[in-house]
Amino acid sequence: MGSLSIQQKIKKSRKSNLDDLPLNEILHGDAVEMLKTLPSNSIDLIVTSPPYDEVRNYNGNYNFDLHATGEQIKRVLKDGGIAVMVIQDQTKNFAKTLTSFRTIVDWVDKIGLRLFETVIYRKHGTEGAWWKHRFRVDHEYIPIFLNGDRPQYFNKESLKIPSKHGGKIMTGSGNRRTDGSTTKTVTRPINLMKCRGTVWNYLMAGDKDPLKRQHPAVFPDQIPYDFIQCFCPPGGVVLDPFGGCGSTAVAAKQDRKSTRLNSSHIPLSRMPSSA
Repeated sequence: MGSLSIQQKIKKSRKSNLDDLPLNEILHGDAVEMLKTLPSNSIDLIVTSPPYDEVRNYNGNYNFDLHATGEQIKRVLKDGGIAVMVIQDQTKNFAKTLTSFRTIVDWVDKIGLRLFETVIYRKHGTEGAWWKHRFRVDHEYIPIFLNGDRPQYFNKESLKIPSKHGGKIMTGSGNRRTDGSTTKTVTRPINLMKCRGTVWNYLMAGDKDPLKRQHPAVFPDQIPYDFIQCFCPPGGVVLDPFGGCGSTAVAAKQDRKSTRLNSSHIPLSRMPSSA
């Protein structure tokens, strides 16, 4: 028999990894221990939000290790795979805990992931107990971690937003150089759609879903859906180590109905079945 081509080897390797994965299942157990059961280099995209800073007590189930989680995330991600984490810091004694920043530095410096970008998730903030003494918190952080040199897949077409002056012809100054000077003024037509920036608006965390709102900590289904569209290749595998109310699973299933037909999903949940 002749030797396999590179493409055939990749296809065979990919099929082998998929055969070892419990696709489209919910695995109930400790997130780190369940991650250890998954094969290395098998996941295309992770979208998750870990319990952080005791912002919720989760019926007493609150013993987890973000460092150990990061180690397993790096192990299971493919080269070029992406891990997306929705996280925020608690306020204690009028100051932020900086858990999100420490986690980012730890996952990059100690674990070896790379920070591709950080997106700000803009939401409606609640006034809460400190509203007389602090600003209203209307954002969370979404650090985007990269395993390897560059994303294996990146398509931001579905994330474009309407241009304020789309369709007009406008004149403006050019870009600022490193020495402080600017390039020549240019006149050009403005595209109808433009690249989304790093502040993403999601103003309805519960998605008006009564069942979803029973969970103590939710984020909009559109968040994982957008990241799946952008970073998950056709036929790719999506993982959520902290399954929560299942937003990532819902988004992955919705995406499978799209023309790309991708994103098998493996939500891992350590929450009790009543959560």
